[in-house]
Amino acid sequence: MWLLNSLLLAGLSMSQIRDDEQVVFYPTYATFDAQQRTWTLAIHGNIHEPDTDSRKRQALIDSLRRSMQLKPNSREAQTLIRRMRPFLVDNERGKDISVRIGDREYPLEQSESNGHFQGGLSIAADLLEAGNADEPVVPPWIRFQAVLPPKDKRLFAGQVRLIPDHGFSIISDIDDTIKDTHVTDRHEMLANTLLRDFRAVPDMAKLYQVASRRGVAIHYVSGSPWQLYPPLALFLRAEGFPDATFHLKHYRIKDSSLLDMLGSQTQFKRQAIREIMKAFPGRRFLLIGDSGEQDPEIYGQIARTSPDRIVAILIRNVTDEQPDNARMINAADRIDRDRWRLFEDAAEIRDQIFTAVGAPVVESEDAE
Repeated sequence: MWLLNSLLLAGLSMSQIRDDEQVVFYPTYATFDAQQRTWTLAIHGNIHEPDTDSRKRQALIDSLRRSMQLKPNSREAQTLIRRMRPFLVDNERGKDISVRIGDREYPLEQSESNGHFQGGLSIAADLLEAGNADEPVVPPWIRFQAVLPPKDKRLFAGQVRLIPDHGFSIISDIDDTIKDTHVTDRHEMLANTLLRDFRAVPDMAKLYQVASRRGVAIHYVSGSPWQLYPPLALFLRAEGFPDATFHLKHYRIKDSSLLDMLGSQTQFKRQAIREIMKAFPGRRFLLIGDSGEQDPEIYGQIARTSPDRIVAILIRNVTDEQPDNARMINAADRIDRDRWRLFEDAAEIRDQIFTAVGAPVVESEDAE
């Protein structure tokens, strides 16, 4: 998937980023090859020109504001402008970009028509280890930045999590799992996505932080579009959620309506989860989602396909489901009941998570 045999250019590589263009890097993961003692770092990002002065784009936002009956200077109208701008940028295709890790530079593949670029950098483990030769330490996250022309003093930075092949990972949805969105109500969904401040589901950040401190890797797999990554990342950090990898959906507003923004996720989420599981064949997974859309069905199918690798499926109940109704019975078909749970509050799944990963919570940790 991430096959790009990078060439070390020792300072000779340079990104083709103009001063009116911007780069966004998305948090990704790295896999370890024990035989070669190399890490393969997945790098993923987007290059675009904001084009904030475009009259056509401003006219579209104004039209959308009026259709939502928002006053021009209202707080909701200002939030709408900020949230919509990433959907209306000029994505830059065919751009060369390089990244600097430590004192070395690595070229990536050119950006595609949607401005996205991605590739895998194979790097010797000793180049990423900290500490000393006798006791090397592998940091959980590696930071890097785009290589820019000498006169360009901007900083476009990203990070990759180094994840060993053995251990436990949480694959978590975002909307209505850790962020209140109300996806089942289309009017509320649009308002909570485009007009209002994001709101966290109570105590989920605390639960994920404790899990992260106990060595559990976290992957956010969501049908939200990549354009919402910047505000989502800021929100999750402000609410105290731990750093995690992001796996979102490609979406173009000119090809779809706003109501399709968080539309059908089944095929995308199933594929994204399978790719993560394939990348880490020795890890076991907890799947955390909600009942608002298709998480129970998607997770259930994955668990039936890989029963030894899914240690728990935890579904936040936002649709008044019952464990014995037809939907839940079908979704949990042939899955051990002790590995499947509907919940409403984070406290209900705390013990189940740490029992599943064999890491009981230390009381002082839990109190933080």
